[in-house]
Amino acid sequence: MEANTSKHFQRDVKDHWYVQYEQGSFPFIQKGWVLPVERWREFDPFILMAEDWFKRGAFSDHPHRGFQTITYVIDGRLEHIDNGGGRDILEPGDVQYMNAGWAARHAEEGVEEDIAHTLQLWLNLPKGQRKTETSYQNIYAEDAPVINVRGGFVKVFAGDFGEVKGPLQSIVPITLAEINLEKNATYKHLLPENHNAFVYVLSGDMDLGTEEKRVNLTKHGVATLTYKDDGDPARRSELTITSKRRRGKLLIYSGTPIKEEIVPYGPFVMNSMEEIKQAFRDFHDGQFGPPAV
Repeated sequence: MEANTSKHFQRDVKDHWYVQYEQGSFPFIQKGWVLPVERWREFDPFILMAEDWFKRGAFSDHPHRGFQTITYVIDGRLEHIDNGGGRDILEPGDVQYMNAGWAARHAEEGVEEDIAHTLQLWLNLPKGQRKTETSYQNIYAEDAPVINVRGGFVKVFAGDFGEVKGPLQSIVPITLAEINLEKNATYKHLLPENHNAFVYVLSGDMDLGTEEKRVNLTKHGVATLTYKDDGDPARRSELTITSKRRRGKLLIYSGTPIKEEIVPYGPFVMNSMEEIKQAFRDFHDGQFGPPAV
């Protein structure tokens, strides 16, 4: 994917853990926090990631303000409805990007009797861009470009990887890739050296990092990665990934830290509690528009 990788900053695992799950009450089935919100400063520009199993009615009409979401469908079908007239059904391997901006109102529903199984990442917005226009973008699995590597392939949803560019267009610079490897395959993934990054293992058994500091993760494993906080966004860093079993699959996300204090509260993310209260007032006063039905 890029020549002379030996000169790149070598990434290792900074911290790692396994997701803990809780049973829900119908129409919620099960939930786990991949990235717990109380640790958002470590994950900047990412705020939280939730893994959810749910049926229709769990996430009906609701508002958002002040951040972006990236939803990856693991299994089942997910129906998106927004109050701007958007409606679509996403299937396994599809991704939806939403810029909530100043006033999003939407619904995310399981389809018919399906149990939708999703990963939803909350991505921060810089203070000066919280009033941007609400927008949605669906990236279907077949439309994400694929890079074939020895022993597997990489599906690119966001970011530039050599001459391959992902279709997802976020307001802040991010990368998102799905990495699929067969048994004993080793792959070196390149990221901007100043990006904060994390991985989530969907299946298989993976070794991550340099030989001296290698960390093993299996399904439901999460790892944050080392990076250069003052690095050059034009320079690449390298994460070595080895699959120990067949059907290894992980997602890797990276983004440039925003370095602002935030208040994540309910469906909103702002820079102060007063702004959160104003968001609730605006919603109850009808400034988010009609329901998403």
